[in-house]
Amino acid sequence: MKLKIVLALVLLGTLCFTILVGSHTSSHKKMVRILQDINKKNNNVANPFNPDAKLTYFDSVSKANPGMLDRDLLSTQAGLLLEAGKEAESVKLYETIMNKLDFMTTDEVLIDAGIAYMRLGERSNCILNHNGSSCVYPIKDDGVHTIKTGSTNAIEAYKTLLKINPNDVESRWLLNIAYMTLGGYPHNVPKDVLIPGMDASSTSDIKPFKDVAKSLGLDIHGRAGGVAIDDFNNDGYLDIITSGWDLSDPMHYFENNKNGTFSDVTSQSELKGITGGLNIQQTDYNNDGNIDLFVLRGAWLSKGFGDQPSSLLRNNGDGTFTDVTIPSGLLFFHPTQTATWADFNNDGWLDVFIGAESSGNVTEGAPVSCSLYINDHKGAFTNVAIASHSNISAFVKGVTSADYNNDGWMDIFISTMNGRKYLLKNKGKTGNGIDFENVTEKAGIINKQRTFTTWFYDYNNDGWMDILVSDYQFEHSLAYYSGAEAVGHPIPNAGNVFLYSNNHDGTFTDVTKEAGLNKVVYSMGGNFGDIDNDGYPDMYFGTGNPDFKSLIPNKFFRNVNGKKFEDITSSSRMGNLQKGHGIAFADLRNTGKQDIFAEMGGAYIGDSYNSSLYLNPTNNGNNWISLKLEGIKANKAGIGSHIKLTFMENGVKRCVYKDVNSGGSFGASPLQQEIGIGRATSIEEIEIQWAGSKTVQRFRNVSPNQFLNITEGNSRYKVTQLSRLTFADKQSTAVCLPVALNKLTPSK
Repeated sequence: MKLKIVLALVLLGTLCFTILVGSHTSSHKKMVRILQDINKKNNNVANPFNPDAKLTYFDSVSKANPGMLDRDLLSTQAGLLLEAGKEAESVKLYETIMNKLDFMTTDEVLIDAGIAYMRLGERSNCILNHNGSSCVYPIKDDGVHTIKTGSTNAIEAYKTLLKINPNDVESRWLLNIAYMTLGGYPHNVPKDVLIPGMDASSTSDIKPFKDVAKSLGLDIHGRAGGVAIDDFNNDGYLDIITSGWDLSDPMHYFENNKNGTFSDVTSQSELKGITGGLNIQQTDYNNDGNIDLFVLRGAWLSKGFGDQPSSLLRNNGDGTFTDVTIPSGLLFFHPTQTATWADFNNDGWLDVFIGAESSGNVTEGAPVSCSLYINDHKGAFTNVAIASHSNISAFVKGVTSADYNNDGWMDIFISTMNGRKYLLKNKGKTGNGIDFENVTEKAGIINKQRTFTTWFYDYNNDGWMDILVSDYQFEHSLAYYSGAEAVGHPIPNAGNVFLYSNNHDGTFTDVTKEAGLNKVVYSMGGNFGDIDNDGYPDMYFGTGNPDFKSLIPNKFFRNVNGKKFEDITSSSRMGNLQKGHGIAFADLRNTGKQDIFAEMGGAYIGDSYNSSLYLNPTNNGNNWISLKLEGIKANKAGIGSHIKLTFMENGVKRCVYKDVNSGGSFGASPLQQEIGIGRATSIEEIEIQWAGSKTVQRFRNVSPNQFLNITEGNSRYKVTQLSRLTFADKQSTAVCLPVALNKLTPSK
């Protein structure tokens, strides 16, 4: 062990030396080389998410011992084959174990074989024959499997498991899902194991969203990652950039062609070679009016494999990006997937707070802390976390920023897997610079759950920012928790999204139950937007964890008048059962309606899946306004600025509040703010409080359904004329690729 640690330190030291004093190549090329070197190093049997390296090891063991037929060894190998995406080989190996070796029906092999069969069915149908209904819960119509072998064998496995243990809610949930995939739910499900109501819709006024990613060439097949939607080339039309978490996963840049199509311009943009990234965010760190990117890497990877750099990618304004991480002073080597860009010291330039994953385990190396990098206005940053008392050390999974107490200074909220939350109040500039105070307990946030996704937003339109944070504690697969909830015995708090309402006095109240959010979600990614333009933010969550048995739907909640949330997952047809991560709401068609992009896929290569673009079918007659802010004294992107819309709707005066940000903590919506105003036919007043500068501007009697560009200090706004786009649904008929397999016949 000591030798491994010494060798690792020598390797890291050599790598860092090469970075700092090595070749004279550009910082961009240096980063490409760094990523390539770390990727090679991470191809290691000790890497928990690299099944291929382990399979190579097992092959060598098998060749050295050709007569060995050890059940545990073969079972481990079968599991690795599943992780590697070799489902057919995996199930055949499980069959060998069950049919030829000393197999007991109580063995965990049957549990593993069941999900291997399920995944085989998904590979044969949802992936190789993918369409917009594939793996969408509740499964019906075009989502029903045409190649039935995988789910048929899975059903037999789960029937056997439920005979052994009738209270096995995990197997019961998966059994009902398997019947759904064959079009046999609920009528073919045995009554004693049927979970009723899984195909029920909670509302009738939500029309189904349609996934058109395949038609547009946006159905990237990959692992978990991030998405950022914004106007990266300043032509007024929204583009899409995605990432994948492994260092072998490429980024993708899809440029909007302004005619209902997209072009993959990744190579032309110089993003080829900038790999990895479980999360990406947009920023304008140098105030040049071009949207830059920040890529975060290394999350969840233990044993030093997560010691990866993040990347700051400068938008050059000519369609290309350059990695400027090294000259900007943002080079570090520790795992993270979360950051928040804001002007924390009110100087008109964006700073960045970065959450670090520190396990607290001495075998994982020295603890790391969160960082607060202050912008020097010249393209570089200085870490002032220690001096500003923001150097939190925890297994941080989400950070977000807003001015929660309306004092003009941006505050920070931190979500961790250690169970603690941190609300850091910005005390403003002191003698030593910017300073923060931990006011979590004073604020009444005493939640001890392990949590993940988080954001600030004003869910009830009272002018004060509220906090959402998602529970992520689990001891079982997520199918267990969904099954327990479905049979009427939910595990308390498991997977809830906790909602804290701002009391306007520096404290918050937990309103999760009153808001109807005490339901199983398990968000890995999520974001908010306004899909019905009523002025209240709705929420869509990408769900899951690395366990293949965590086969649960993404969740969609509609905000009902700022008082409660209604689950519209089934009605909207957006309950994708595959792993969801980066989520972005965006008016991609320039119709005033926000569509939703979901970057899909899990941690293992065998859990890769196709991303989705869901078209919003809402046609309720509600109006909207789109605002793109340009700061002068404030930061150029206007991030952190407060927007207040005042209008009359049905004879009642209303206000809608929105801060300029990209939304949730995993997935970045456009910085142009797309805001619904219900049935209002005129906006009485648009008020903007510019971040940092505290300048207040007002525009009166504004007509709705327009795209406005507003510049700080300019009394006139500019109306941008954009073409309405039509995204054609050109789903092609896939060629079925049958997979021949033996039926499940476990030994007695």
